[in-house]
Amino acid sequence: MVDAGRCLRLDFFLYTTKLGRDGSARVPSTCVVGLQWGDEAKGKIVDLLCDRHDAVVRYQGGANAGHTVVVDGVTYKLSLVPTGILRPGIACVIGNGTVVHPPALLREIDTLAKQGVDLEGRLLLSDRAHVILPHHIEEERLTEESTERADHLGTTRRGIGPCYRDKVGRVHGFRIGDLFHSNTFRERLGRAIAAKNRLLGALLPDFQPFDASAVADEYLDHAERLRPFVRDTTVWLHDALGAGKRLLFEGAQGSLLDIDHGTYPYVTSSNSSAVGIAAGSGVPTRHIDRWIGVVKAYTTRVGGGPFPTELDNEVGERIRRVGREYGTVTGRPRRCGWFDAVAVRYSARVSGATELALMLLDVLSGLDPIHVAVAYEDESGRRVEHWPASLEVLEGCRPVLETLPGWSEDLTGVRRWGDLPEAARSYVRYIADQIGVPVSIVSVGPDRRATIPID
Repeated sequence: MVDAGRCLRLDFFLYTTKLGRDGSARVPSTCVVGLQWGDEAKGKIVDLLCDRHDAVVRYQGGANAGHTVVVDGVTYKLSLVPTGILRPGIACVIGNGTVVHPPALLREIDTLAKQGVDLEGRLLLSDRAHVILPHHIEEERLTEESTERADHLGTTRRGIGPCYRDKVGRVHGFRIGDLFHSNTFRERLGRAIAAKNRLLGALLPDFQPFDASAVADEYLDHAERLRPFVRDTTVWLHDALGAGKRLLFEGAQGSLLDIDHGTYPYVTSSNSSAVGIAAGSGVPTRHIDRWIGVVKAYTTRVGGGPFPTELDNEVGERIRRVGREYGTVTGRPRRCGWFDAVAVRYSARVSGATELALMLLDVLSGLDPIHVAVAYEDESGRRVEHWPASLEVLEGCRPVLETLPGWSEDLTGVRRWGDLPEAARSYVRYIADQIGVPVSIVSVGPDRRATIPID
């Protein structure tokens, strides 16, 4: 066990000076990653840290991810563009590990421009990132509609999974850089769409075949609009590191949705934990010194899959209502439950978290008592201390709950750690002790100012 008091003595805004290979002082680069099933409010933490970094990097996922950031009462919804775009002067990199639907990215760019956000010279899109094409969206519809309801993966139907599938399949995958070689692109796309039309036409009764020439025209037009943003981001990132720039890596979704380490098959199609950084950006993780794991003060997930602490009752509904637990991208209601320390202990290890940011603590106000899952009990009654790899085992687990006193005070106006109710502070200490990782920040509301560094 880790001493809870020691866990809370880290200052969220304190950076330790490191020495580079040449002996010069440098400020370390940082990773911000969710440790649950996504929607942990990572965007807010990235936004707060931007002023101490020079660039924000998205390294995986696509427009299925959603960040909501509130600045001076204005709400910004981001899906693919890194959160740093809201901070003037910060470069924002969409890395090679992402998959990009050009129409969706352009819509996001246009929306931000209308909100007064300046993207010129600041948004960089990897020429190695793979392209989501119209048939990928239809393939995802096929996957969802051809499975029994109980087996639905709960995808966002944005073509993310099929695009990653074509990427590793190597035959029908296209990268952003391919769009700037029009003749080769048209030729290859024609072959790919012919194959996709045959497949989808045989399996989807209402499928309308794609016109390869029309799709090529559309995507080549998109490419021209995207051209100012496209470059070799791996080279750019290494040049930035060489120049002493500080990088902030922004994870999408959450570690429990990682394709290798999550609740497979109810996962996303990429490495959404911190293990995806090197592959998705081209930057070795030895360049990162600070690893911030973001968690909610409770647990949520969207779509299917096991959820040991789920509250399918009025308490779960209350958390959903107070926490506004509806998907940023899809609007789907999230499943809600008590904090699961078993799951977060596991994901903190996988992602190498060196500190925690505990979000949405204010949502628990008025709940008394509050419970935390510290272990599971399997179907035979055996105590389970570690996160099971087997979906069947996890589905049969019941949470072993510890009970903590709640608090009635409204926390949304609190701005200092010492002004939180003692029961709320005790809850934060308990989470730190259970995970064995220091808590360095607590969030009590959506606005930037409702973020409390722990003394």
